[in-house]
Amino acid sequence: MAEFPLAGLKVLDFTRVVAGPYATRMLSDLGAEVLKVEPPEGDVTRKLGNPGDGVSGYYLQQNIGKRNICVDLKAPGARDLILKLAAEADIVTENFRPGIMDKFGVGWEDLSKVNPGLIMLSISGYGQTGPDRKKAAYAPVLHAQSGLIARQAEIAEAKPVDIQLAVADSYSSLHGIIAILSALRVRDQSGEGQHIDLAMISVLHSVDDYAYWALDDDWPKPEENSAWDAPEGRRILITGDMKWMWVMFSTRDGLADPTPDGSDVATKVRMRREAMEQHMLGHDSFDALTDTLDRLNLAWGEVQPFGPEIYEQPSVKALGVVVDVTDDAGNPRRTIQSPYRFSKSKSGIDSNAKTAKRGEHNVAALQDWLDMDDSEISALAESKALISD
Repeated sequence: MAEFPLAGLKVLDFTRVVAGPYATRMLSDLGAEVLKVEPPEGDVTRKLGNPGDGVSGYYLQQNIGKRNICVDLKAPGARDLILKLAAEADIVTENFRPGIMDKFGVGWEDLSKVNPGLIMLSISGYGQTGPDRKKAAYAPVLHAQSGLIARQAEIAEAKPVDIQLAVADSYSSLHGIIAILSALRVRDQSGEGQHIDLAMISVLHSVDDYAYWALDDDWPKPEENSAWDAPEGRRILITGDMKWMWVMFSTRDGLADPTPDGSDVATKVRMRREAMEQHMLGHDSFDALTDTLDRLNLAWGEVQPFGPEIYEQPSVKALGVVVDVTDDAGNPRRTIQSPYRFSKSKSGIDSNAKTAKRGEHNVAALQDWLDMDDSEISALAESKALISD
């Protein structure tokens, strides 16, 4: 029988918002048991853009499949509880500002003493030891600091605005997973755990495939991959150098060069671009145009309006990108499935998945992880170390 690759691993998850929750959601989808430790005020994303009485789609997407306990780290007994849980965990994840975990006596030095084999991932904006370590750092701030926003504005000849995708957060989560799996490999060989200090600003620079232009101080400002008008009032993006597009249209599709002899480069670019646009609009239908592009081996994609229809595309449906689940209020919802497709292993969540209420597993998780009896759990609830909805 196929098994989940990370089955048997226990993850104690202190992360919230995106940088971290996405990593632990993927670890959960790969079979790890993730126990989310939520603060008394709850993860702020629970009600972010909430459409009804259940959690927001945002929170659901990042946290479904995880068990949940709600702990007030300031309350009597809370620190001892976390130390006991860490002693049973394989992995701890957190994305507080540096020093916050130490403040409550549950930082790396404290946790590694009770569990020398522990792997701890700390995601922060600027790292645990850098000069900006105490600065608040959300994805848009890091997009600005890294030059990403200014670069895109220059290419698009538009005012600087943040991109509508938490690149810094998502990539940090994914690199966090890589680091965790690497540390697990080391632990398999040595028996020793370790602390992973992951700075989001470093991640952004690491994944930037334009970094060499800045390092070489040579920025030729590439032409933006722009969308073109297409038949039937639709829009299409064709990727690739415009010169190559012109070669394909002129040599393999019979498009005549409209530029007079002796034209300068700017005139050639303008007139050839206009000719290509008219040539594409001259097709009888959108399908006829895409048949031409496929014949010319030009990579294209239709510019789809952002909305539920993007998940109805045949290739998206065939891959099972969307999965039906249930939120914390019992409502049927949809969310995004993890992308892993193994030939021999299982991954992902199924229709039985449900988003946990805050503190929903206070009793069950502590019984499973620590074999606590009812009186011990009740004492923690009375001291307000444990909280539930």
